[in-house]
Amino acid sequence: MTDQRTLGSETAIERDVVVVGAGPAGLMAARALVAAGRTVAVLEARDRVGGRTWSQTVEGAFLELGGQWISPDQTELLALVDELGLGTYQRYREGESVYLAPDGARHTYTGSMFPAGESTIAEMERLVGILDGLVEQIGVAQPWAHPLARELDTISFSSWLRQQSSDEAACDNIGIFVAGGMLTKPAHAFSALQAVLMAASAGSFSNLVDEDFILDRRVVGGMQSVSEAMAAELGEDVVFLNTPVRTIRWAGEGQTYAEHVPGTPVTVWSDRLTVVARDVVVAVPPNLYSRISFEPPLPRLQHQMHQHQSLGLVIKVHAVYETPFWRAEGLSGTGFGAHELCQEVYDNTNHEDPRGTLVGFVSDEKADAVFALPAEERRRLILESLARYLGEEALAPVVYYESDFGSEEWTRGAYAASYDLGGLHRYGAHQATPVGPIRWACSDLAAEGYQHVDGALRQGRAAADGILRAGSLTGAGR
Repeated sequence: MTDQRTLGSETAIERDVVVVGAGPAGLMAARALVAAGRTVAVLEARDRVGGRTWSQTVEGAFLELGGQWISPDQTELLALVDELGLGTYQRYREGESVYLAPDGARHTYTGSMFPAGESTIAEMERLVGILDGLVEQIGVAQPWAHPLARELDTISFSSWLRQQSSDEAACDNIGIFVAGGMLTKPAHAFSALQAVLMAASAGSFSNLVDEDFILDRRVVGGMQSVSEAMAAELGEDVVFLNTPVRTIRWAGEGQTYAEHVPGTPVTVWSDRLTVVARDVVVAVPPNLYSRISFEPPLPRLQHQMHQHQSLGLVIKVHAVYETPFWRAEGLSGTGFGAHELCQEVYDNTNHEDPRGTLVGFVSDEKADAVFALPAEERRRLILESLARYLGEEALAPVVYYESDFGSEEWTRGAYAASYDLGGLHRYGAHQATPVGPIRWACSDLAAEGYQHVDGALRQGRAAADGILRAGSLTGAGR
């Protein structure tokens, strides 16, 4: 006998606004709307809140499987953490860092610049200066509107770097900060304009390459606790888990997007609930928009745009040891190697934890390669990479875990979405434009805080503000 499935509930509940997704963006939107007196339902497909922030205890070790760091410029997130009564602590960074050169040679150093040889260091500093100048010139709010936008968006970051410099090591070292370190795509797969936006979202390229700035602090109890605290405030009658949204009917019978009448009720069908509302905030990454059926279909521009946005791929590796042994050797736990399997390594020890934790990252094509291997072989290769930075003790963690958001049904990659070549200048101006009663909110669309929790919060607040402004203009507010 074929299973029969019923979509939604027989009786629809009514709310002013439906929010799709209970990550930081969706929960911030709901929080702002509830504070303004609106009724809200937040529908989340997963069995938890937090989106791409997620903490778990694995074999007795507390691990942050997703996003976790706060930089000093992320004022929206810092203010919320303070408002929620949560604490923060600094990433451990005392001692020397390790640089693995292209020839495999191991070097220790202090400061922010790799000991890559005098001429390569000079080239790296020159490239950073050029990128800082572009950030200052182009800005973060509307990079697609700058006269250089098309030129920079139709050349890969890899090719652009090599137009600026013939020093291959300098190009590789600068490239990993954006490619493996942020967009988690090969530097040939995204544009120079996308790289400038990534840097501008952090204030400058200099900030982006300074791990002491970009990876400054963590939340005591994990970044997911920010979402958990917001969800607890909102309550179970607002936040509904295990509730994937399947269909949004946002216009009247027979209407197209061009004929939509403002104020037409929106009906949202999920696996558990049917909700009728006036407005919708879709607070999931763009690669998941296509998981929802829109009635009527979204405009052509939206359909095209969403196909040019994709998430990258990264394995976040957690290795827990009885002690942070590298500290006794005078090492900070920080390591970089553009040609290494783990291109970045950091001390990720938890607040007041006597054990030591390392986190390493295997990105893009390197992740493809090791995911094709048996799990034990992948683990061996990754631990050998950590050991090349920090010594043989790194080969024997007491807990080992690989975060793989790329295999998750409701994420499908990490850390966030970026455009393919030419996509940012072509579609960027339209990515947050409302479609009738539908607004979009996620870190993938942010200016300041792009790809970070801070950007997600800014986007959620902006979506809520847009609904409240529109409501006051039409008299629909209360």
